[in-house]
Amino acid sequence: MTKFQMIDMQGNSVEEIELSDAVFNVEINEHVVYLVVKNILANRRQGTQSAKTRAEVRGGGRKPWRQKGTGRARQGSIRAPQWRGGGIVFAPKPRSYRYTTPKKVRRLAMKSVLSAKVQEKELIVVDKFQMDAPKTKEFVQSLKKMGAANKALVIAEGADNNVLLSARNLAGVKTATVGTMNVYDILKYDSLILTKEALDKIVEVYN
Repeated sequence: MTKFQMIDMQGNSVEEIELSDAVFNVEINEHVVYLVVKNILANRRQGTQSAKTRAEVRGGGRKPWRQKGTGRARQGSIRAPQWRGGGIVFAPKPRSYRYTTPKKVRRLAMKSVLSAKVQEKELIVVDKFQMDAPKTKEFVQSLKKMGAANKALVIAEGADNNVLLSARNLAGVKTATVGTMNVYDILKYDSLILTKEALDKIVEVYN
């Protein structure tokens, strides 16, 4: 078990806790992380791009000039791909880029990025994350007291609405739960803030 210092919202030490080595101290597998991030980004693609083939472009029904005797190259349509205004060769059409990676791969990738956050000292564990009212200024002050970076991901299992509203207007801050967090977001943000409740849930799910 890895010893780790848990703090409160004021940045004061609360108690020393133990992080599960099976989740927060595994050998980092960069290739597995790459596969999962690639999958997440592919699933986010809209896939709405579209262009017209030569069969769909308007016009071009008449042969522009006779086949032989003009001295020019033979042409069958002014909407062929080599013409300006012609169709597109292998034109992109709306499609789904969605696919899935194996569950074991996703679990290993999650453990790898969580372990990387511990090794790089970018993990913060707070006893609880609660606010009396939705105040963005107070939320920012709490992040500074906890030593969080400007780009921070806050994982709180069952976070109160005041926390969500306080973080909503901050461009560099995102809130999520254990069920909605993903490998890409953990890598994207410089600081990962976990509440004690969220930490216990992560260990329960990924141990």
